[in-house]
Amino acid sequence: MTKLRVGIAGYGVVGKRRRACVDRIPQLEMVAVCDRMFDSPGRFPDGVRYYSDYKSLLNEKLDILIVCLTNEIAPEVTIAGLDHGLHVFCEKPPGRNVEDIALVIRTEAQHPSLKLMYGFNHRYHESVQDALGLIRSDKMGRIINMRGVYGKSKLVTFNQPDWRTKREIAGGGVLLDQGIHMVDLMRLFAGEFTEVHSFVSNNHWGYDVEDNAYALMRTAEGVVGMLNSSATQWRHRFHLDINLEKGSIILGGILSGSKSYGAETLAVVTADPDTDNGDPKEQITRYNRDPSWDEEIASFVDSIVGDKPIMSGSSHDALQTMKLVYKIYHADPAWRAAYQIPNPEECNA
Repeated sequence: MTKLRVGIAGYGVVGKRRRACVDRIPQLEMVAVCDRMFDSPGRFPDGVRYYSDYKSLLNEKLDILIVCLTNEIAPEVTIAGLDHGLHVFCEKPPGRNVEDIALVIRTEAQHPSLKLMYGFNHRYHESVQDALGLIRSDKMGRIINMRGVYGKSKLVTFNQPDWRTKREIAGGGVLLDQGIHMVDLMRLFAGEFTEVHSFVSNNHWGYDVEDNAYALMRTAEGVVGMLNSSATQWRHRFHLDINLEKGSIILGGILSGSKSYGAETLAVVTADPDTDNGDPKEQITRYNRDPSWDEEIASFVDSIVGDKPIMSGSSHDALQTMKLVYKIYHADPAWRAAYQIPNPEECNA
């Protein structure tokens, strides 16, 4: 079998982690990378070539482009990859705003034979997959409400570059950078939220991007979601309560590169209000490994090899999740006025 040749644009922490995934998948061959940290073209000891700019990378003979770049340039490079006839996997978020992903989708439509996938990695965690299976089985009835917290102690943690604090590069703060995962999971579990109320602030760290976002949302079917995305959560936290007609599903902790969000667990609560007096039976599963990065890339490769639609992390998923993030921004009148946030529903892909 001919291997698919891979290039990676952006060779920082995430780019290197994606390269490790590529090296573990037999159908893939790592060819070249690019990053601004390289002063001139060269070659690693294993033969993989490197460049300082993405245009040089695209001169390589590639089948797949993986984009791990900052938000202001990721859409441009994704579009360039598609226009070069490449299948593209791009990290979240898909850009700085809804208009960015809309531009990409218009280019995608011109290349129907190519696959485009976005790295909403949390969808591929085992705890999330198990929770989704339970919800879709209908054994616990329909979802009534959800409450989610995803927070860290600063906008920039673990000696990362500070571009996340700059609106012209990032487009947004903790909600767009990290909270987008929680927004995406809420959509995955409950569908589209049509009514949104919010408070968005940057009162603590003082950058021109948010350090807290609080949202109260409701779907057309009446599912209510409450969300806090925070950069003042001094003990890093990931937690999502999903309350259904016959019990609760509780996602706690997430296995991540930083190991700072605690053990990844899934608690399944079986409720019987007539007998359990508010203290129902609870079964907790703890997950001790994180195969999500490999599973995500393997799913992308499977879609390419089998010419199948992207089932999770499609451009449609990216667009709807970005729209919901911007609904949260837009719903706070003060934040909307301060940063001239447009109504995301007025942006057509």
